[in-house]
Amino acid sequence: MNKDRVMRLVRELIIELGEDPTREGLRGTPERIADMYEEIFSGYDSDSELSVQFSEDSDAVVVKDIKFYSMCEHHMLPFFGKISIAYLPNGRVFGVSKLVRLVEKHAKRLQIQERMTKNIADELYAQGVKGVAVISDAEHLCMKMRGVRNEATMVSSAYRGIYERKENREDVIAMIRRNHNSI
Repeated sequence: MNKDRVMRLVRELIIELGEDPTREGLRGTPERIADMYEEIFSGYDSDSELSVQFSEDSDAVVVKDIKFYSMCEHHMLPFFGKISIAYLPNGRVFGVSKLVRLVEKHAKRLQIQERMTKNIADELYAQGVKGVAVISDAEHLCMKMRGVRNEATMVSSAYRGIYERKENREDVIAMIRRNHNSI
């Protein structure tokens, strides 16, 4: 990303909106926006580091409630929520932080929730696991702030490998839905 160009474009946008970019409250805004964009769109250049694996025989592994923040590609407004990932290892497990990095890699882009969910499942499944289930639950400000102005949330899911069959995914879905206090 060319930060200088982004700063010039934001300055032009401020003028186009009828504001004065030299006004005290707006003087540093183009730089702040460029810095913010570099951070929130870092997924284009990030590595989920899924190559970091450990030999371990294990049944299903579930990581619940991974928080994410993304930007709707249609309106460039935030959507955010939680993602849960379940996978059935094939003799190797991933460090838990690598699954968080995987979510961040795909969330920190201009995105739609359905594609993000699918891409996370595809990348993890490509590592040779027996099955993957990804469930994302999000709020979309593009729907809350404008348009229909509704509080609805969206849930999307993607299943790969053995979890494509309903009977195989029921246990991991129950693990994802289980309340922490019931463990």
